[in-house]
Amino acid sequence: MNTGKQHTFVETDSVRYVYQPLEKLYMVLITTKNSNILEDLETLRLFSRVIPEYCRVLEESEISEHCFDLIFAFDEIVALGYRENVNLAQIRTFTEMDSHEEKVFRAVREEREAKAEMRRKAKELQQARRDAERSGKKVPAFGGFGNVSSVSSGSLITDTIVEPEKPKITPTPVRSSGPSKALKLGAKGKEVDNFVDQLKSEGETIISPSGKRGSDVSKVLPPPVNMESVHLRVEEKISLACGRDGGLQNMEVLGMVTLRVMDEKNGRIRLVINNNDNKGLQLQVESGSGCDVNIEYELQEENLELNDVVISIPVPSGVGAPVIGDLDGEYKHDGRRNILEWCLPVIDANNKTGSLEFSIAGQPNDFFPINVSFVSKRSYCDIQVGY
Repeated sequence: MNTGKQHTFVETDSVRYVYQPLEKLYMVLITTKNSNILEDLETLRLFSRVIPEYCRVLEESEISEHCFDLIFAFDEIVALGYRENVNLAQIRTFTEMDSHEEKVFRAVREEREAKAEMRRKAKELQQARRDAERSGKKVPAFGGFGNVSSVSSGSLITDTIVEPEKPKITPTPVRSSGPSKALKLGAKGKEVDNFVDQLKSEGETIISPSGKRGSDVSKVLPPPVNMESVHLRVEEKISLACGRDGGLQNMEVLGMVTLRVMDEKNGRIRLVINNNDNKGLQLQVESGSGCDVNIEYELQEENLELNDVVISIPVPSGVGAPVIGDLDGEYKHDGRRNILEWCLPVIDANNKTGSLEFSIAGQPNDFFPINVSFVSKRSYCDIQVGY
């Protein structure tokens, strides 16, 4: 670059480097010389607008600290070298979406860790009881946790989350030989482990005598969700954009009903869903390992004739080719670009409807945006040039 002149790109024999200054840093977009420079500049500006969403100051240390957040956001803009049709608001929504599978995985892991910690504490209490017996100290008649008010290793059991349909375990008071009327709990030998596990399964929370719910008893409390062997979850999210005057510019409603069966004896069940929708929403069925996708088209302008119609549907990567069901026309699966192309030679009044069904692992958001291309000898506005 020569000094005193303004440049937005630098080219070599085959590569173009499009850049934009960001205070002391530069945002650089690397493309081929065959790409559209105007589209490259628009993509570069979108990249530059993403950075302030995660970085308070445009400095190298701040960029490095949020590098993974930026990578995830950049991946929504360009996938496998191709620009995605997204804006800043959509990028923010996509990167902030929750993962139900991740929540389930974390809940299971935290429950296992909490149960292991419970067993360790119970064994410590049991060992303290044995040590007390060996040293000749007085221990409770039934052994176990000891006197809450006088033994430092004792624990107080309180109710926090109790499922109403399950029986509740009530500690049995034992008469004290001393003047204290504190509550005593007892369990013999290995029954301590089973007793603590049963309390955990019933929603009980063990609190130390000091009243602190620290890591000395349990790392993480169970989530306050009553999950049975058949768990149904209904979720609906509404995303909209409106102007300053209150006018609605864009609105999207994304609903999801997920079913989780944790007992194989309930594997063949039937759900009755009352659909009272009168807004013409599109529904699709999901399975535990993927999605069953159904796409339909209808030509409403019957005076038009569309030729070489290609409907491009993005599909998830790394899950193999989709399994095609009912099909009108032909299809091609481009594994490199992760695109399923639905090809129709002609759509006209004699062939104005069609459908495609396929199954593949993934989530509903994986199949958007859909791109449609075609050729028509007649314009949509029906404007002809006279001679």
